[in-house]
Amino acid sequence: MNLFSPDRTLRRGQQRLFVHRDVEGDPGAETKTPSEVHLEEDEMGRLEHLVKEYERGDVPKIDWLDRLAFRQIERAHAAEASKSDNLYLYIDLPRFDFPVVYSEKESQIPYPPAPVSHQPQAHPHTQLLPADSLGTDKHLWRLFDPDSWRENPVEIKHRKLLRSQRLGDEGRDLKPGPVDRDRLNEIFSMPPTAELSSNDKDLLWKFRFSLFRSPRSLTKFLKCVTWSDQVEATQATEKLLPLWGQDVGMDDALELLGPGFTNRRVRAFAVQRLQRADDDEILLYLLQLVQALRFEQDPTRPSKSHRRRDAASHEEQDSRLAQFLIDRAVANPIFATYLHWYLTIECDTRSTVGKMYTKVAFRFMTKLQETPEGIAQRDVLRRQGELIECLSGRATDIRSSKDTRSKKIDKLRAYIADSKHGLSPIPAPLPLPLNPRVTVTNIVSDKSSIFKSNLLPLLLWFEDDDRLEDDVDNSRGEYPVIFKNGDDLRQDQLVIQLFNLMDRLLRKENLDLRLSPYAVLATSTSEGMIQYVPSKSLSAIMAEHSNLQTYLRESHADVGALGSYGIEAGVMDTFIRSCAGYSVLTYVLGVGDRHLDNLMLSPDGHFFHVDFGYILGRDPKPYPPPVKVCKEMVDAMGGVSSAHYARFQSFCYTAFSILRKNSNLILNLIALMVDAGIQDIQLEPDKAVWKVQEKFMLDLSEEDAIKQFEVLLSETSYITVVFDRIHDW
Repeated sequence: MNLFSPDRTLRRGQQRLFVHRDVEGDPGAETKTPSEVHLEEDEMGRLEHLVKEYERGDVPKIDWLDRLAFRQIERAHAAEASKSDNLYLYIDLPRFDFPVVYSEKESQIPYPPAPVSHQPQAHPHTQLLPADSLGTDKHLWRLFDPDSWRENPVEIKHRKLLRSQRLGDEGRDLKPGPVDRDRLNEIFSMPPTAELSSNDKDLLWKFRFSLFRSPRSLTKFLKCVTWSDQVEATQATEKLLPLWGQDVGMDDALELLGPGFTNRRVRAFAVQRLQRADDDEILLYLLQLVQALRFEQDPTRPSKSHRRRDAASHEEQDSRLAQFLIDRAVANPIFATYLHWYLTIECDTRSTVGKMYTKVAFRFMTKLQETPEGIAQRDVLRRQGELIECLSGRATDIRSSKDTRSKKIDKLRAYIADSKHGLSPIPAPLPLPLNPRVTVTNIVSDKSSIFKSNLLPLLLWFEDDDRLEDDVDNSRGEYPVIFKNGDDLRQDQLVIQLFNLMDRLLRKENLDLRLSPYAVLATSTSEGMIQYVPSKSLSAIMAEHSNLQTYLRESHADVGALGSYGIEAGVMDTFIRSCAGYSVLTYVLGVGDRHLDNLMLSPDGHFFHVDFGYILGRDPKPYPPPVKVCKEMVDAMGGVSSAHYARFQSFCYTAFSILRKNSNLILNLIALMVDAGIQDIQLEPDKAVWKVQEKFMLDLSEEDAIKQFEVLLSETSYITVVFDRIHDW
């Protein structure tokens, strides 16, 4: 018998169960011996239905009439029973004053368990059941109780009673002792993914008035607040939050804009921290800030409590992040270009989130209309869209064509050379969507080409006649671009953005590793633009020159430079530094599928990686090395015993140490991208941040982490040669 009826209410009162003769009972969900058999409706069934209505109170009670009716029901019941061959079992279930409704949501059983390194640290008093603890007994099976992961209601009540006594200001002068101070410092040092225990939360709340003296404490304090308690939440946001003032770091501000913090005052406080940063710094995080809009309660509509205020107040109180981004974009054309294209991709999402981004984009366009400069910028964005649409249509036609590659190239050049398409020349100087600091006026048709890969990406050489003063790349006035149609570039875009961020963090510590991340812009979920950097793959160099030193000497020879093997010292230095930089960066992000075809080297010694189709530890090859250093790189430095390789190792250790100190910033940026539709993040979104956190070895001391990284680096130098040979096959 199902305890719950089809309307999801718990059965109560008397129940008639059909008895299956000479058949073993089947207790399964899809039982073969149901208690209800759909026979022809008999008189007994009709009368029982009326009796249940009477018991529920649906039929008015009249004592004298009820006595007569029940006598007739008993007679009818006896008559029907004598004529029927069926057996029935009658049971009485408890009755309740109110219906009990089945509302338990289906929970996904966490089996098989994820690796321990990818899971949050369990509470010290929690014992996890071993996966094989049930043995092979077929009569036992696992049942997942979703309530077991919820907070103990007794602890919730205890915390509420305890904190209700401390909601006043009497604890303002309370200072932690040595033991509590040490524990607080341990809590402050926890990564943003750490779960605080009830005792830790109570300790933070106890000393809440003195926590602001440690800038690292803000996010941990806000995690200890019971936001469902209005009095506690008000004290936290109105009295305590302002105490931190301007001592909040950018990493904490970004964490406050994540999904874990929905309070409007908290998010507004984070935006205040963003407002103190210049445009160049905000551009480093713009990709994540656009994603943070999805965690706003509604960045396009004020809450009920604010709807009675004027429009200016709405804008100020309820749309801080969206308004901040729009204001910066209106004042900065470069900022406007990136914000426009980041919003464009999100607007394509067919969901409530997509509608929200569409509203934000509409507000942005409306704001641009308010000034002559904004109107001009809006026209630039329109023309950029037309350029992308034109290139997209041409790329699609080329992919569907049956012509040979050479004939496709001829048709592409003819199409570009035809002035009616507005590509050669471009009617008016246009900031390039990929890099708005570059203003292009023409596409060189004779240099345009098509790559041999399956998607047939276009290689376009833009002429740049109006470059900004701070842009010193491509002094010849040309900016080569790869246009790809049919490929989602959002993952590559994220990797390059994080490369740029980590490069800035290293330079801030006076460590210049000569990194040269190329630009990537996804203009939709299936196309985008990539900056083309003239270079050769290591596989091509090895096929032509047998080693990397010969390739570098070909264009930068220095006979007197004996210490750098006849290569200009500056070129060798650039090679060593860039190798170290990309070795550490790809290790942190878990970049996979590394082989000699996607390791690139330019004639001036700049080494870099391309094609980031596998990240966060994913790799098509088995047992990939954690640090990507190939034999050819080491040989070019003179081998593992050379002074150049020793410098390479030193740069790696220093870079790893610097990035480890900034791990919270990197982890928070990745956390904001969990719902962004990035391919490898979507596979295991709940583990994405943990996979990067694992690389930093935050559970170890600084010294032990460096030693462990040294071991990884020393074990990796020559291991990739086997996989490169396999890839060549």
